[in-house]
Amino acid sequence: MTFPLADPKSLGYETAAVDAFLDRARAAFQGTDGSLTSADLRSAAFPLVKGGYLPSEVDVAVDRLEDTFAERERDARVAEVGVDAWNAEARELAQEILNRIARAKGRRFRRSGLFGYGYNVADVDAFTDRVHDFFTAGAHLSRSEVRATVFRPQLRGYDESQVDFLLDELVRVMLAVR
Repeated sequence: MTFPLADPKSLGYETAAVDAFLDRARAAFQGTDGSLTSADLRSAAFPLVKGGYLPSEVDVAVDRLEDTFAERERDARVAEVGVDAWNAEARELAQEILNRIARAKGRRFRRSGLFGYGYNVADVDAFTDRVHDFFTAGAHLSRSEVRATVFRPQLRGYDESQVDFLLDELVRVMLAVR
């Protein structure tokens, strides 16, 4: 699979890295390599080089693959434990997310170090308010919005790893109840 290339002076994903990753994904999808999961697809990252593949095109393809892998994983888990247990697991994970974002604004996540940068607290709090509305009021929030969320940096901001983990878990819940 090939993708459109960025302008030779613009940054894009390194073609060899993308092609190798997609070859691995193809093998996993066809059952010859079971080492790749939807979580691996969700966390895929590629080096940026001038004239590489257009990131937006690759990201869309990887997101579709993640959805497909997650669906397979969900089906396998439902076959293993049953639909009621699967739904209970998804509800439990959703409740953990809700518990985290129910904390007071400015205190929802650990802060970065004294002289370290993290995610902008106001940005993250505003986004987690949307997540809360998604769970409690049925407000619209898509997986692509969650995947594409970007927060500005801030000195002593929220710890990036904690926020990123919550976003990954949110996508997992959204895929589970798809």
